[in-house]
Order: sequence, then structure tokens, then C-alpha cells
Amino acid sequence: MRITEILESYVHAALADAEQAGDLPPAGAVEVVIERPKEAENGDFSTNAALRLARVMRMSPLDIANKIAETVGDKLELQSVAAAPPGFVNFTLSPSWLQSQIREVLRQPDTYGNLTIGTGEKVQVEFVSVNPTGPLHVGHARGAVIGSSIANVIEAAGYDVTREYYVNDGGNQIRVFNESLYARYMQAAGHDVSLPEGAYEGDYLTEYAAGLLESEGDRFVAMERAEATSEMAAIALKDTLKMIKEDIALLGIEYDVWYSEKSLLDNGKFQQTMSYMDDLGQIVERDGARWLKGQNEDDQDNVVIRSGDGGPTYFGTDIAYHYDKFDFRGFSKVIDVWGADHHGHIDRLKAAMDGLDIDPGRLTIILNQIVSFKEGDVAKRFSKRKGVMVTLRELVNEVGADACRYIFLSRSAEAQMEFDIELAASRSMDNPVYYVQYAHARISSIFRNAVDQGVDSTDADLALLTHDAELALIRQIIDLPEVIALSAERIEATQLPYYAYELARVFTTFYEQCRVLSENEEDLPISQARLQLVDATRIALARTLTLMGMSAPEKM
Repeated sequence: MRITEILESYVHAALADAEQAGDLPPAGAVEVVIERPKEAENGDFSTNAALRLARVMRMSPLDIANKIAETVGDKLELQSVAAAPPGFVNFTLSPSWLQSQIREVLRQPDTYGNLTIGTGEKVQVEFVSVNPTGPLHVGHARGAVIGSSIANVIEAAGYDVTREYYVNDGGNQIRVFNESLYARYMQAAGHDVSLPEGAYEGDYLTEYAAGLLESEGDRFVAMERAEATSEMAAIALKDTLKMIKEDIALLGIEYDVWYSEKSLLDNGKFQQTMSYMDDLGQIVERDGARWLKGQNEDDQDNVVIRSGDGGPTYFGTDIAYHYDKFDFRGFSKVIDVWGADHHGHIDRLKAAMDGLDIDPGRLTIILNQIVSFKEGDVAKRFSKRKGVMVTLRELVNEVGADACRYIFLSRSAEAQMEFDIELAASRSMDNPVYYVQYAHARISSIFRNAVDQGVDSTDADLALLTHDAELALIRQIIDLPEVIALSAERIEATQLPYYAYELARVFTTFYEQCRVLSENEEDLPISQARLQLVDATRIALARTLTLMGMSAPEKM
């Protein structure tokens, strides 16, 4: 159990006991929130429960706080519990309890921080899911990092997580791409064929078409246009998905499912979803098309099946895809990480889920905002159609996957960010990525030295760890479960890099103030205790780096 949960239970028990004893009036249901106080002199944790209860109890909040503190009394985890104006209850953790937590960390080196909050709940995290029309660019890299790290952290919180890539292989964009590819292939073969309206104009497609001509010959030239386009499209889809998978792997990401948009049409799920919505009275026919009715007077109707060819719109297949997630596959929660250009799509998709009797609150959509960065003094924009972009592969090759992941996670998804390539690639303490990983490498070095000196810390006396820097480090270590819980609750991973940096900083302070290994025989007991503390630090730091999808280097 997390320390905040323990303290919360103590406050609830104190309120119940004080009410039963007649010392406090009935409070009814009350939410107890345990937080870090702003000032260190106010202890390790604090609650404002008394302030929240003052009106209900018709008492001074300070009197309520005093009674809570008095009733909590002595506890194993606490050195003190005290009321403070205007009505806070402050908790200071016991040094002996803090010392005991080191062995708790050492007992679970690969799972420390894991929780059971989400036990029994299936969650799908869908991220990146860009059209398979070319290489991934730096904007997609940010979405990949955010999505995969959210999946990692909610999995650590106990949820059953599926990581999914939605392959848009059946929509209008892929049709335009395929027609653009046909035109480029024919041009490469010496034929004057114009590009379609809205064509993909990037150098990537021209180069790919030329390569297709070289590998396949001119066999497509004599074919009917539709047949040639279809055959080339199948080859291009296979090649592009292979490239996307290779790019994603550079960031250390693996998906559980690659889900084809086209499969929704082939397996009948799109038709089933539309029929169900029709039965619910959600679909109207107008101007030869089929429309999803707005859920209220302010909502517009939206086309789900086009007039003319009778094909599904992007919105139509997206409804079916999400109905498949919730109804057919039984996910209790779905998290989508989308690009910022999808902002207008959120409300209408949630309204569609509501129309299908699916609670829209089960669907969380995170918008991944624009990334910009400087190459010298030149800012670049990214567009696959215009061919002006920096690819994910180029960025990873320039600064490394770990730097990409840490820096992308250091700002919330909703915030635009500028990526400082020069700083990300630097090997200096000014670079937070280097600073955090160097702390792990330094710890590994300490253990190599301990082995060389024959120091065994198995039977260490942890009661010797009384220095302020030692206790501060333990306090930081045991905060990891709280960070995981908060991240899972907020469905974000932004807390992780800040926790990792702070843990590295507190460790560095400890390292500078407390010598771990000594050649003096009389210092052996404290060296053994500090080795266990350092090992617990290593575990917490490595776990955090792993949750961020980063490596934990032993040498730098």
C-alpha cells in the first residue's frame, strides 16, 4: 500500500473513532486528500480534511485538525502528526520506517512501484496510426513516445493494456496516395501522366516510384490503370508498413496489434455498426448519402456513407473502429493519442459513442501538439505531401532514442514544444537526459568498486542511515509508486522525467555528502548500509527509465 493510502486510512479511522467517542459530530462521506505540503517544515505529507469538514461539523477547522491528529496517535510509519493553522494535519515520516523501506525496494527489483489500481480492467492505447503513405516524421515521434509511455505507466498501475496501431489502408488519403504513386511510376517509365488533385508531391514518393520501376520492371505500364494502381498499392502498403515498423522500433516501441481499417469493411463490422445505429434511429438519408444525426440541436449531422460510390467516410469507419474496441473486443477504457489537427473530430466521435449507448467518459483522446526545432537558425515545417520534413529516423540518428523519449515526455502533450537538438545531443550535465542516465552509470560504478573491494552489504544495518541526505534520498525513492498512481489517474507520463531528474539530483547531493565506500575497516558498517540505499536508488531510477522507454546505462 502506498504511504498516501496508509495516511488516508488513518484519517478516515480517526474521524470514525472521534465520532463514535462523541468528540466530533458525524461527518458523513468525506474525501481525504493527502498531499505534499508546500513548506518542508510542515512535514512530509498534509491533509486539509478539517478545512473541508468545518462547515458540515460547524466547528473550527483547527479544532477538528487537533482532534484528528490526537486520535491518529502513534503509528509505525510516523514520527509525528500535528495540527497546524488554519486547519491542516501534517505528517512527518519516521526515520526507522523510512529505513525499512529500502529492503521493500530491494525485494522487488523489477516491479518496484507497480500497483493494482487497474486490476481487472482492459485498456487499449492507440497511438501514431498515421496513414501508411511514407516515413514517420518528428511529430509522429512525439505521439509515439507519449502513447507508448502512457501504456507503460498504466500497465504498471495494474491495467491489462493493449498497444495498437490503426492502419488507415481503406480511406480517401490512401486512395490519393495510390493514384499519386501510379502517376509517379508512369512518369518514371517515360509516360506523361498528370498527378491527381491533392497529390502527394514529396521526393520520397518520386524515389519510391523509381525504385518500384527498377524492382518490378515496366509490367504495370500495359495494365489497365485501376489494375496497375491496385497491384502497386499492395506492394507499397507492405513496404511502407515495414518502414514504419522499423522506424517505430528505433524508439523501442512494439505494438500488440496492427489493426487494418480495410478489415472493418471486409469482415462486416462496419456494416454491423451502421445497421445498429440505423436501428437506434441515429442514421438519416439525405442527398444520396447516409448521415449520423447530431445528438442535440447544436450538433451538425455528419456523413458516414458517401453519395455516389456508397463508400464509408473516415468518420464512418472511425465510429465502427471504436465500436469494435468497446463492444466487440470489450475494452473498458480506450485511450487515443492523436495529432493536433484532429481537434474537431473529438466531440463528434464522443457523441457517436453516446448514440451507441457507450459512455463517452470511457474514451480519452489526447491531442499531440506541434513540435518545432531549430537546425542552426532555420525552423522547418513538416508535410509529407510537400516533402518538407525531418523524419523520425533522422532525428533518432541525430540525438538518440533516449533523448527523444525524455525530451518529448518533459512537456505535456497539449503544449507545443521546441526541440533543442544541440542540447539533446550534448554530453553535459546541462542536458537532463545525460544527467539522469549518468546518475545510473555512477551507481553502477559504485557497485563495481564494491565488488573490487570485496564489500558485501547483505547484512547491512539500515538503522545507521540517519544523515539528512540519506533520509532525503529514501523519501524520494518511495515517491515512485505515488508518481505511477498520479500518472495513471491523469493518463499522462509527464511526471516521469521530472521524478527521474529529481531522484538523480537528490542522489547526487547524497553522493557528495556521504562517502559510500571507504578503505577504513571501521567504516564498513555504514558503507554496507549506504550500498543498500544506493541499490534501492538504482532500482527506482532504472524502473523510471524503463517506464519512459529509455535505457539505464551502466557506463557512460
